[in-house]
Amino acid sequence: MAKATTQKFSELVLEVSDDGGTTWAKLCGLVDVEITRTSNIDTAEVPDCADETLPLSLEKQVRSIEVSVSASGVWAQESHGTMMDWFYSSAAKDARLGNLNAASGETEYETGMALLASLNNARTKGQKVSASIELQFDGTPTRTAKA
Repeated sequence: MAKATTQKFSELVLEVSDDGGTTWAKLCGLVDVEITRTSNIDTAEVPDCADETLPLSLEKQVRSIEVSVSASGVWAQESHGTMMDWFYSSAAKDARLGNLNAASGETEYETGMALLASLNNARTKGQKVSASIELQFDGTPTRTAKA
């Protein structure tokens, strides 16, 4: 039996850039990251032309795709200014997702402009302040293959 090649925690990264993609930085404190890739699908009901008494056939087609990211962890002073400025600017920012253990020729990075859709903090007595965010890519991210 062949064992699956897996990816370590540190090999799936969420990074942002403040200089148009020249340098990238991880968002400090966010240790749980979930990436959601969604196909938005349209459905058409198609009749049988030879026998219209038959049930309609459902045909589906992808209308669009979207990529979003949810991340949570602890509030980190190192990312506080970046996150607050990003949220209150309502502007898209360069973001990328990295699968650093991708095989050569496979997608290593998904890069594009992203909006900070939500920025949440919570406190519980005796615990560190938590943070959670949701990013939504503006358009389809560009995929870059690993060399």
